[in-house]
Amino acid sequence: MAALTVAGEVRVPGDKSISHRALMLAALATGESRVRGVLESADVHSTAGALRALGAAVPPLGAMLRITGSRLHGLRAAAAPLDCGNSGTTTRLMAGICAGYAFESVFVGDASLSRRPMRRIARPLEAMGAQVALTGDALPMTVRGGALRSINWVNDKSSAQVKSAILLAGVVGGVGATVREPEPSRDYSERMLRVAGVSVVAGNDGSVTIAPAASLRAIDIEVPGDPSSAAFFAALAVLATRGELLLRGVGLNPTRIGFYAALRRMGAAVRFEDERDQGGEPVGTVVAGASAGDLRATTAQGSEIPSMIDELPLLACVAARASGTTEIRGAAELRVKESDRIAAVVSNLRTLGAEAEELPDGLRVTGSDRALRGHVITHGDHRLAMAFGILGAVPGNSITIDDPGCAIVSFPGFWELLKRATGHATSAEGSHGKRPSSA
Repeated sequence: MAALTVAGEVRVPGDKSISHRALMLAALATGESRVRGVLESADVHSTAGALRALGAAVPPLGAMLRITGSRLHGLRAAAAPLDCGNSGTTTRLMAGICAGYAFESVFVGDASLSRRPMRRIARPLEAMGAQVALTGDALPMTVRGGALRSINWVNDKSSAQVKSAILLAGVVGGVGATVREPEPSRDYSERMLRVAGVSVVAGNDGSVTIAPAASLRAIDIEVPGDPSSAAFFAALAVLATRGELLLRGVGLNPTRIGFYAALRRMGAAVRFEDERDQGGEPVGTVVAGASAGDLRATTAQGSEIPSMIDELPLLACVAARASGTTEIRGAAELRVKESDRIAAVVSNLRTLGAEAEELPDGLRVTGSDRALRGHVITHGDHRLAMAFGILGAVPGNSITIDDPGCAIVSFPGFWELLKRATGHATSAEGSHGKRPSSA
C-alpha cells in the first residue's frame, strides 16, 4: 500500500464559536470594537446578517473588523424574519439577545436547522419572562422579549448554546443569571463577557453566575484558530506513515481539546507547543506526527464528551484504522446535530466496508487496515464531509462524498488545504463551492 507523507504547516481558520460571540458582543458594546481573524464561514455570515437585520453596524467580514456598537439596548426590530441558515449557534444565542428587547423576532433557517430542537432554549427564556412560540420543537420560532427577571437554571444536559442564550438574555435584560450543568460545556461566552466588563463567577458546583450589567465595553480580540478545524489535520497526520504537521495559532481552551487527549490514548504522536494566553484564551501550536500502525482503540465517554462533541465523527473515522474496538458512549446529543451523526457515521462506515455498530447514545467501531471504498452520504453535514474526507486521504481508500461543498459551513478552503497537506487531490475531492442555502 502507498505511503502517506505529511509535512509543513497548516493555518486553520478562526474559531467558529469565538467568531459568533465576538460579533454579538461587539454589536452590543459601547464604543468601537476590533475583531481580527474572524471565521468567514456560512455560519458566521448568518450571525453577521442577523445582527445587521437588527440594526447593528457590522461591516462585511474580513481579516480586520471595526465594529461600532449599538449599546446594550440599541438594536431594533427586524423588518423580516432572521435567516440563520444552517447555524444553531446563531439561532440560540441571538434568541437570548432578542429576549431582552420588547419587540418580536422570528427565526428561520434551512431544512437541516429547521429540524433541530429549540425548546431547550425556549424553556429558560420563558422562565425569564420572554414569550417563545415554536413549530413543534423547531423553527420557525418567534421570540417576543421585554422586561426579564433573574433566573437560576439547571441544564439537564451540558450545552454551551443553552447556557450562552441564558447569559446573553441576562446581560441584555439587565438581570442576574445562574446556569448549572452536569459537566462543563464550552466557556467562551463567560470568558468574553469578562473581557467586556461583566462580573462572571464560576462555582465549584458546575455553575456560572453573571451579575446584572449596565453596559458592555468594547472588545479587542484576535480570534485563534478553531481547534475543531485543526482536529481534521491532526487526524490526517496521525493516519500518515511519515512526517508531521504543525498547526499554529490554535485555540487550546480546555473545554475544546478532548479529541487530542483521545488521540494520545490511541497511541498518536500529538503534543502542544508555544502555549500562551491570547486575549483571555489559551493558544498554541498543535504538532501531530505520523502514527499509522501504532493506533489502538480507546473509549470516549462521560465528562470528556462535551469537550470533543464536534470531533466524534472524526474520532470514529480514525478508529476505523486503529487496532481493536473503539466505543463512544454518552453522546446522544449527536442525534440532534446537523444530522443524526450517530446513525450517519455508522451507516457510512458500513457502506465503506468498516465494522461499526450503532448504540443509543454512541457507537462502536472496530478498526482494520483493509481498503475502504464507497460513496458517503453527508446529509448536508459539514463535519461528516470533512471527517470522511480525511479517511479518503489514506492511500488505498477510495471514498467519494455526495456534498463536499457543505464544508463551507465551518471551514472554507478545507479541500484546498487538504490537497496541499497531502500533495495531491484525495478521492473525496469534488465540487466544493458555496452553498447558497447555508450562506
